[in-house]
Amino acid sequence: MSIKSDKWIRRMAEQHGMIEPFEPGQVKVREGNKLVSYGTSSYGYDVRCAREFKIFTNINSTIVDPKAFDPESFVDVQADVCIIPPNSFALARTVEYFRIPRKVLTICLGKSTYARCGIIVNVTPLEPEWEGHVTLEFSNTTPLPAKIYANEGVAQMLFLESDEECETSYKDRGGKYQGQQGVTLPRT
Repeated sequence: MSIKSDKWIRRMAEQHGMIEPFEPGQVKVREGNKLVSYGTSSYGYDVRCAREFKIFTNINSTIVDPKAFDPESFVDVQADVCIIPPNSFALARTVEYFRIPRKVLTICLGKSTYARCGIIVNVTPLEPEWEGHVTLEFSNTTPLPAKIYANEGVAQMLFLESDEECETSYKDRGGKYQGQQGVTLPRT
């Protein structure tokens, strides 16, 4: 298994639609304003989060249960900035839609700009032949409110290609998150 370079990422995105929309370079400034970078890096791709957020709330005092998740546990927000309360959690989704090749495993990692502020992105695999918008999970580990910026870089995808195809892909087994479009809550 080998990690893939910027050349491979550009080729797969342009010829096979692996990432849409796709930014072939690294974007750090837009309309004269500095932003958290996104786009193709040396050995990965920095994704942006969309303007759709789900922020945990304790209004209903429910228990978080992945087998019986209560959608009322979140407040929906559409904005250019999401403020995550202290020691809380939010979901978002990538702007980019992914189509992962059969011989590739993709790993989502947090960006150091956010990690240095106490905002952690859950490490998440994108399995071979999975496709959709990635649901991103943010934890604010600080005792202060924290900001996440929409349409700016929030996480990095690393692409690992195997020298052989997997026997059963995510698509083959009918994975429950295949083709997800928006911020997707837990499913069992």
